[in-house]
Amino acid sequence: MNNVMRPALSWTLLFLCNFMWAMQFTCIKLVEGQVGPLFTVWAPMTLSTLMLYPLIRRERGVLHSDDRKPKSDVLLFFVLAAVGVFPGQVFMTWGTQMSTASNAAVMQLTLPVSTALLAVVLLGERMGALRWLSFGVALLGVLLCSEADLWRMDLASRYLPGNLLVLAGTLGSAFYNSYGKRVLNRYSPMEMLFYTYVAMFVLMTPLTIWRESASFTRIPEFTSDTWIGLAVLTFFHNFLSMVLFLKALKQLDAIQAALCNYLITFFGVPLAVLWLGERPTLQGVLGGVLILGSTLLITLWENRRDTLRHAHPG
Repeated sequence: MNNVMRPALSWTLLFLCNFMWAMQFTCIKLVEGQVGPLFTVWAPMTLSTLMLYPLIRRERGVLHSDDRKPKSDVLLFFVLAAVGVFPGQVFMTWGTQMSTASNAAVMQLTLPVSTALLAVVLLGERMGALRWLSFGVALLGVLLCSEADLWRMDLASRYLPGNLLVLAGTLGSAFYNSYGKRVLNRYSPMEMLFYTYVAMFVLMTPLTIWRESASFTRIPEFTSDTWIGLAVLTFFHNFLSMVLFLKALKQLDAIQAALCNYLITFFGVPLAVLWLGERPTLQGVLGGVLILGSTLLITLWENRRDTLRHAHPG
């Protein structure tokens, strides 16, 4: 009975994680009137880092890990932070502020396709026709999410720049997912998350103070919406969701966890509609369908192909 309950619990945790991640886009819109994209990322991530520290200490005590890690790994975490987490968080936040929460949620579906593409570049995996097709269909879906910009070719119109920033942020997250595999050879997932957050703090603190110092002086003036948005981003998006996600990965395969990422859009778009009153356009819905189709193509099809290959070797 216990063995049956463990996968069910893991799926429940993944369900909750994706709901928390989907809240990101709505929370970004809640706080955008009083804080910029840098402070929106810096403040919740800094607090989450402090909340993760006791868990890291406890994990080390349980594992009794005395292994000496090479000092060169410091550079590795800064690369993960600068190329992966920074665009994945800052560009995503900035782009969502310039676009809509529902658009940003839809374009999260490009993450598995982008991860597969970067796996070819960084990990030497093969880029077959299926992956190229999936990437092309996903890119078309992103352009359609820019509403009439595709037809007017008006690069100055309101949504296209924001959507491109969201896409760049998704590529950053894909880099983190791909390049992070090298780190996991020597560090636990919890350690990788914590040290990357620490590197982000070092990178972002001077930049945030320089570019958005007014956000700190504006703290006493924060509205309830701003406090709610920052609190949700801190506790649910950056802290609790990641802890639960790492727990779920102990019982489920990575491919199963990746398939659950479709729920980000499933939750994100209705949240934007109900909480912010946004209304997705026909082009946006069509773009979302194309992105979802491309993602299903590259995950389900390739997973089925690999399963058949292992079942019938040679």
